[in-house]
Amino acid sequence: MLDDLKHCKKAVGVKQSTKAVENGVASNVIIARDCEQRVVRGIIELCDKNAVPVVYVDSMKQLGKACGIDVDAAVACILK
Repeated sequence: MLDDLKHCKKAVGVKQSTKAVENGVASNVIIARDCEQRVVRGIIELCDKNAVPVVYVDSMKQLGKACGIDVDAAVACILK
């Protein structure tokens, strides 16, 4: 899953990923296990409501690196 992030259309961050899920263009949402639950609670509920699969990775650092950015990322999503 993380390898796919470098070579596909994606949204990075809670706000951008939330918009993608709301607009129906997210195929998968990836969430870092070490982020604060209050930050991702809303997008997890939104994914459940919209039947978007959620995949968890170990760390925000790992997710940020997989997205090709120099900062940690709590959430990213792969776009359809």
